[in-house]
Amino acid sequence: MVNKNKRIYLDYAATTPVDKGVLGAMAPYFSDKFGNPSSIHSFGQEAIAAVDSAREKIAKLLDCKFEEIIFTGSATEANNLAIKGLIPNSCGRKSLGRTHIVSTNIEHESVLEPLKELKKLGHEITYLKVDKNGFIKISNLERAIKNNTILVSVIYANNEIGTIQPIKKIGRLLEKINKKRQENNLPRIYFHTDAVQALQFLECRPDWLKVDLMTFSGHKIYGPKGIGALYVRKGTPLRPIILGGGQEFGLRSGTENVPYIVGFAKAVELVFSAKGGSAIKNLRDKLWGYIIKNKGDVRLNGSFNNRLPNNLNIRFPGISNESLLIALDRGGLAVSAGSACSSGAMSTSHVLRAIGLTECQSKESIRITIGKNTTEKEIRIAAEIITKIIKTLKI
Repeated sequence: MVNKNKRIYLDYAATTPVDKGVLGAMAPYFSDKFGNPSSIHSFGQEAIAAVDSAREKIAKLLDCKFEEIIFTGSATEANNLAIKGLIPNSCGRKSLGRTHIVSTNIEHESVLEPLKELKKLGHEITYLKVDKNGFIKISNLERAIKNNTILVSVIYANNEIGTIQPIKKIGRLLEKINKKRQENNLPRIYFHTDAVQALQFLECRPDWLKVDLMTFSGHKIYGPKGIGALYVRKGTPLRPIILGGGQEFGLRSGTENVPYIVGFAKAVELVFSAKGGSAIKNLRDKLWGYIIKNKGDVRLNGSFNNRLPNNLNIRFPGISNESLLIALDRGGLAVSAGSACSSGAMSTSHVLRAIGLTECQSKESIRITIGKNTTEKEIRIAAEIITKIIKTLKI
């Protein structure tokens, strides 16, 4: 086994270490400022003031209204709230009418699973297919719209192959469609995007994107695990999926997780103050250059140009990704086979199958994601480890 201190972490899409500035902002709310935000005494007032300040900070950065930011326990919960909270009868008996939803076949499981449940309840789901690089066609989305369509949910940046969908173009299209539907007395179509992987690198102001619902996560942007948020445009007819004391403007009951909310807001602030992903992209491109130079028989899954700057999803023909991941970990390099949220971590990726890979090819693929703590030295060493281990595993 390699020395733990010499390990290289290149799985930032799975989770990120908590930034020291974030940890410092959170610390007082674990002990000194421990009040319940619902309490009316000074301890509670101190806590609710921290929650309000965090909400105000995020709303200002996203250029949206204070009450449009809803804190949740995770991005998974936020996605469930966005989808099940919007759809009539989503948590009860089967719908008497057939409500229609349009999504894609490369969504995160926290979108796909609620959609499966809605289908069981009688709702109609259309899954848009993607091309070999992982992109949907807006023309296909437009053709998929029906009179009973009330929700479109498209992931902003894919968590496995980093593909960036044209969310702004979709938002503008739906804006035009909704104007015509209003004239014809048809229900409005609401637009949701999972922006968990996008927030760190891409434009996420909801008014700019023309979205009604948008999901975020704390631990993907150097914040704590166990905190997420959902942007909900004012007037969106959302109902809660967790009932209780009516916190979060009645949309998410439960005592607010004050230290995590404070930490999440600080993480968002740090993301917006950063200069973007150019430095990370340069490291990513160097790593890819090293890999193809030393090991030519490789394939990149997804588009090279229109993907997240920290993402590489690579197929090594003839080599099992399970064997490769184990060997790389023993060699001191931490990467993944895809989504860390799947219960069957080594199961075939639905995203890779969606872009045309066979089951065998999907099981030859790994995901490498770079973070702000990654150094050029680590990139060189990682390339050396990969090259060395590939030679030993090649059939």
